[in-house]
Amino acid sequence: MAKKGGKTPVKTMKMIPLGGMGEIGKNMTVYEYDNEIVIVDCGMAFPNEDMPGVDLVLPDMTYLYDNRDKIKGVVITHGHEDHIGAVPYFVKAGIDAPIFATRMAAGLIELKLREHGVMSVATLQTIQAGNVVQLGNFFSVEFIRVNHSIADAVGMAITTPAGTILHMGDFKIDATPITGSVIDLPRIGELGKEGLLALVSDSTNAERKGITMSERCVGARFDEIFANHTKQRIILATFASNVDRVQQAINSAVKNGRKVAISGRSMENVIEVAMALGYMKVPKGTIIDISEINNYKPGKILLLTTGSQGEPMSALNRMAFSDHRSVEINCNDLVVLSASPIPGNEKTISRMIDELMKKGAEVIYRSLDEVHVSGHACQEELKLVLALAKPKYFIPAHGEHRHLCIHAELAKTVGVDPERIFLLHNGDVLELNKDKGVVTGAVQSGVTLVDGYGIGDIGNVVLKERRHLSSDGILVVAVTLNTKKDIFVSDVEISSRGFVYMKESDALFMEIKNIVIETLADKKKMKNKDIEGKKQIVRQAVQSFVFEYTKRRPIVVPMILEAQN
Repeated sequence: MAKKGGKTPVKTMKMIPLGGMGEIGKNMTVYEYDNEIVIVDCGMAFPNEDMPGVDLVLPDMTYLYDNRDKIKGVVITHGHEDHIGAVPYFVKAGIDAPIFATRMAAGLIELKLREHGVMSVATLQTIQAGNVVQLGNFFSVEFIRVNHSIADAVGMAITTPAGTILHMGDFKIDATPITGSVIDLPRIGELGKEGLLALVSDSTNAERKGITMSERCVGARFDEIFANHTKQRIILATFASNVDRVQQAINSAVKNGRKVAISGRSMENVIEVAMALGYMKVPKGTIIDISEINNYKPGKILLLTTGSQGEPMSALNRMAFSDHRSVEINCNDLVVLSASPIPGNEKTISRMIDELMKKGAEVIYRSLDEVHVSGHACQEELKLVLALAKPKYFIPAHGEHRHLCIHAELAKTVGVDPERIFLLHNGDVLELNKDKGVVTGAVQSGVTLVDGYGIGDIGNVVLKERRHLSSDGILVVAVTLNTKKDIFVSDVEISSRGFVYMKESDALFMEIKNIVIETLADKKKMKNKDIEGKKQIVRQAVQSFVFEYTKRRPIVVPMILEAQN
């Protein structure tokens, strides 16, 4: 495996991943030559359980903001959130660069830009597979058709004077795609014969042997499910952006005389964009408003919904926990989860499935019945692309670290020199030319957290406090003092949330009151202390007592008010 360090080669292309390395999500890669930059993808990730209150996770774009005058363009591989979700925030940051995307991705990006009110300041250009775009003086980007779980996915050949890098994006090899044509393997082979400097390839399914099944397999299974469950309402959850999957579900519904209702804003938005662009065809009168579903017998309804990952605020999760305004789950429901769990979501999905079953619903999910195929290449497909591309250097991407390692091992089996394989981390600066490849350092990277309207103002300290609150609760101690006469004006008031049940903890709170009074009355401790100093001493005294008494550490907030008279 290639090692870090060494002298910087001359006339190099820099590759700097700001997201997507060692993780699945927030994909963003910087390519830099001389004084020009081109960015591939601008994605986001969803928060995990360790990020309470956070809505979205974005790449740290500090490096881009500091070098914004060098940026010549952003090129998008496809329209999934982990590749386009950060675009509105990129534009809001005031980075003025044209964005190039295929029709489906451009339609979804435009929707986001309008929602954020920044469409008027963005430059969004639509391209198609086969186009070549010149960006700045040094970059030429050729868009190459690939198959994925969304229409119009592309990889790209990025050429500079240092050489050409083939950045595959997310891909699979599907001989019978629902929309569009098969992946352009001949062009990948031609690039390999011409001489590729490097290949950057999707590692999501590097652990899986064989090949990925065609999306059409799911359509056949849907037909079977619909035909065998004529009396039940079918609730199907999948990723909103998987347009081909949604189309096949609607096709099965139409064949079986069902009306289609939609729940979940992202599902509604994607279907609207896909229909407007001609990527989905739905017979007139098929789609009804969700408020109308009770006007039909259960066997005449298909409900398409978001929430296949058990997200707490998603439509299906709200149905499972009886918090949906229009849908009540019952024994006449068949719920189909047509998606594989994203790593880390297994527990939330399991809880949701349990709740659905408690309400009497029948649930079909991946471990019981094959109702999902991946949009990512398995081992034999990955090896085929490596063999066709014949890269001088190889960089596995888009995966957790184990996926990158396994993909690197696959590359060795098809003849890639181990010394020319790079396992990168977000922020690494890889410099490449025809003579040498070396990691020369790192730039600032990490995450930017979005909480409501706040962007980047939630840091590790705030997250730590939120986790602390969620596990141990909060204890507020309030008292008013006459600071001139050094006497108590009010009794000590105590309130608690998420710590203990106050009505059953009188003895504990009486002891805490005594601790506060004794601490504030201790003239030696309080000598020359201002209000903030007194608060700190009270906080320490209460924390020590509470831990000794309960073995718990709630956040203690002393409120000492001053009275002058």
